[in-house]
Amino acid sequence: MDKMMKLVFFAGLVAVAFGDVRHLLTKRQTGERYAAILRSDNEVYPDGSYQYAYDTENGISAQESGKLKAIGPDVGTSAQGSYQYTSPEGILVQIQYIADENGFQPVGNVIPTPPPIPEAILKSLQYNAAHPEPSYTAQPTYSPFRKF
Repeated sequence: MDKMMKLVFFAGLVAVAFGDVRHLLTKRQTGERYAAILRSDNEVYPDGSYQYAYDTENGISAQESGKLKAIGPDVGTSAQGSYQYTSPEGILVQIQYIADENGFQPVGNVIPTPPPIPEAILKSLQYNAAHPEPSYTAQPTYSPFRKF
């Protein structure tokens, strides 16, 4: 049994090594390469808060900080951070974000923004807000299905 376990372990190591080599060969054939990490900071604190930051040699950088936050009876994580990289078209992409009970809220130079609301529609929305429709809760006195 001891020889069998050694054989299985050795076969597993060979399979993992072959997979890693095949992955590296595929990367080399497609012209992709790995980027070295120039800076990496990571801190996790006893109260559940954290922060991290990193920079790579190909211009990717990111940083985030977060903390636990009570959201009603539950506890969630509130985070804020940013990241940047250069797109294949040569555009510097910069994103800042907040992630909390209101969801992921990114802001950046490549995120589309909606056009302004046209003046006529804005006025009608303001009018509707200032003049709500009355609510009718009374039942009608006549019904064609009512028995007399």
